[in-house]
Amino acid sequence: MPLDQSFTGRSYPPQTSYEVSREKIREFADAIGDTNPLYRDPEAAREAGHPDVIAPPTFLTIINLASINAIVTDPELGLNYSRMVHGDQGFTYTRPVFAGDVLEVTTHIDNIMARAGNDFINLRADITDAAGQKVCTTRAQLVVRGESA
Repeated sequence: MPLDQSFTGRSYPPQTSYEVSREKIREFADAIGDTNPLYRDPEAAREAGHPDVIAPPTFLTIINLASINAIVTDPELGLNYSRMVHGDQGFTYTRPVFAGDVLEVTTHIDNIMARAGNDFINLRADITDAAGQKVCTTRAQLVVRGESA
């Protein structure tokens, strides 16, 4: 069943906020094998001009994933999760993410299209801090493989 293209243009407001901690940043850096001191050492981060340790660029996947899952599991969209693969992911930062940030995610369905028997859904998430200032925009493309004949 093809995806419901009427979902194009829908926005999903924040459901909760996420407080970024030094520990979560360190755990993420450990998980990806990155030993950069800016992710671990507050003094090194301050010497580099940051108020606290910063998060690796893909850290926001942690909070972005929940908003994506809320969309793809919506039964009205018609997405067969067992046939979905991740096609692309991108991050455009306004500023780094710091320990102590309180972030919210608003997710948008920018486009849904069918091509070569597959459905493509393009998602955008605007991530803001407690002051409502944009920190990052993420983009993801999900591909739902069509049924083979």
